Amino acid sequence: MHTEAPQLTVTRVFDAPRELVYQAFTDPEHLAQWWGPTGHSLPRDEIECDVRPGGHQRWTEVSADDPGIHIHIHIDLTDVADGTLLAGVMQVGGRLQEGVEPFRTRFRFEFHDEAGGRTRLEIRQWLAEHLAAPSEGGWGEAFAKLDAALARAQADLEVS
Repeated sequence: MHTEAPQLTVTRVFDAPRELVYQAFTDPEHLAQWWGPTGHSLPRDEIECDVRPGGHQRWTEVSADDPGIHIHIHIDLTDVADGTLLAGVMQVGGRLQEGVEPFRTRFRFEFHDEAGGRTRLEIRQWLAEHLAAPSEGGWGEAFAKLDAALARAQADLEVS
């Protein structure tokens, strides 16, 4: 565990079981449905996931408003506990929004069971201080997309 305080801490409760929320972060099919702020998408054929300690995740995020924006996300996973923890280093590069330079962030995502089949997600990020507020805003937009993706996934499970 890191001893210095993270620059960004976000806690969110989702109306879905922990296993499904964890899968949304680790399965390419799920990840493609929600990652990134509003108006951004992930081409499914550009997502790689090898979720294990020492593994990685890679994808490209594309902006609908400016198709020239191709954000390359490269994650090196250091700690993985199936269903409960993802931690590592995320490198963000490519052609980013104006005024944003490529950067690295250490992160820790913890998934906790809550009453009623809900999940509490705790995110901690260690990144440049000037990136904390924009990152928090991006998480908020991504979580709105994640809420919708989780609702669809649960409805699909109920039908099957």
